Amino acid sequence: MPTLLNVLDAGQDDRLALVIPGGIRLTYRRLREEVWRGAEALAACGVRRGDRVALVYPNSAEAIVLFLAAAAAGTAAPLNPAYKVDEFQFYLQDTRARALLVPPGQGAPARQALPADAPVVEAAFDEHGSLRFPGGPGSGRDVEPPGEDDVALVLHTSGTTSRPKMVPLRHRNLAASVANIVPWYQLTAGDVSLCVMPLFHVHGLVASALSTFGSGGTVVVPPRFSPFEFGSLVREHGVTWYSAVPTIHQMLAGRSARARPEGIESLRFARSCSSALAPELMARLEDVLGVPVLEAYGMTEASHQMASNPLPPEERQPGSVGRGTGVEVAVLDERGAMLPVGAAGEVSVRGANVMDGYEANAAANAEAFAGDWFRTGDEGTIDERGYVTLRGRIKELINRGGEKIAPREIDEVLLRHPAVSEAVTFGVPHPSWGEEVAAAVVLSGDVETRELMDFCRRYLADFKVPRQLYFVTEIPRTATGKVQRRHVAAAFSPE
Repeated sequence: MPTLLNVLDAGQDDRLALVIPGGIRLTYRRLREEVWRGAEALAACGVRRGDRVALVYPNSAEAIVLFLAAAAAGTAAPLNPAYKVDEFQFYLQDTRARALLVPPGQGAPARQALPADAPVVEAAFDEHGSLRFPGGPGSGRDVEPPGEDDVALVLHTSGTTSRPKMVPLRHRNLAASVANIVPWYQLTAGDVSLCVMPLFHVHGLVASALSTFGSGGTVVVPPRFSPFEFGSLVREHGVTWYSAVPTIHQMLAGRSARARPEGIESLRFARSCSSALAPELMARLEDVLGVPVLEAYGMTEASHQMASNPLPPEERQPGSVGRGTGVEVAVLDERGAMLPVGAAGEVSVRGANVMDGYEANAAANAEAFAGDWFRTGDEGTIDERGYVTLRGRIKELINRGGEKIAPREIDEVLLRHPAVSEAVTFGVPHPSWGEEVAAAVVLSGDVETRELMDFCRRYLADFKVPRQLYFVTEIPRTATGKVQRRHVAAAFSPE
């Protein structure tokens, strides 16, 4: 089984691997050289196999090169640069970080949170495209290439229902994920991906960056996402695909007014993952971009992708996350027994990309695995052709007097109304029913509460219709665009 670093072998030496618009451009030869130089510099700072290296970088050439360098010399632990000191303290302590990588003069909260005995390593590319370590090691130290069982990357779950759990992903897990993604989307050396997802998250790292490297193609990484610059980036760099959360798709569809931007003929598909994609948004985005939009299903514990809708001429199903992609997918009951086609239960997966288990968390592992099946925590069904449809997180299902209600179903009905741009449904306490249905709604037009409730009654059984609607200007999300229903519910539930 190859390691993560073997992903870079797919690219021809002189072909562009990484482009920062208006900045650095690295060929595959230069990318491999800079990754190894970075690994040697980290080794000179005392980083050894298995040592965790925390990285605090915005989307940049450094974020990718130093991630790979840290995975070569030790284990990479990328963190969100927007964290505060207390958050950095938790993640740095939990990962047992032995070193911290930051841009020169930046990352003050992370520096403050780092244990005193761990070194801070500053690194950045200079104007000539060479990685520099100001005040750091003058010469590198030999690095023993990692093996497939070495941990390349540690990330934390988003903590939607509990304390974040640490996920160690081995080189073989990440290499297997890339090997699943590349053929599914028919990626080749001629493809150019636009990376708009943060590179401290598995979506951006694996889907946008590593899978493109695994095809020998080019990754374009703007420092930040702007819907106003999307068309010009696609035109200038010949972008053929991008992957994003629905929030970003919503921005692109909203500002384009159903007119395809000029000059984006190079685009051949768009991918959506990390949060549910409403069928109405999928249809609108396809109208705007003129390409198929493929909803996928990923989790950190599975090195990202587990299922996806396929490219044409195969069918893509609105509301479904598609079929297993090099991963076995099943629906299990509470005892771990496999359920028949069409029956609702816990979506579970197994494959070479799935982690061996959470780190130092026996209780979580006992709950998360049924034999060699990883329980995703999502309720769903699988049809006779293998297409997976998710109903929502099992712990987020609303229990109204014994009736189990999937919030996503109500979200999608609310989003059909022309005056609704975003909707998040959740349960709130009720003295008789246990829980009652409520929803937070962002409006794009005028509508009264009663009108919206009546609209829901046209498509939903009465017990599913929201009894409480909260009109808000913004839905709380994580840094990667995920909606955390428990946080939304907490904001509106009585204490």
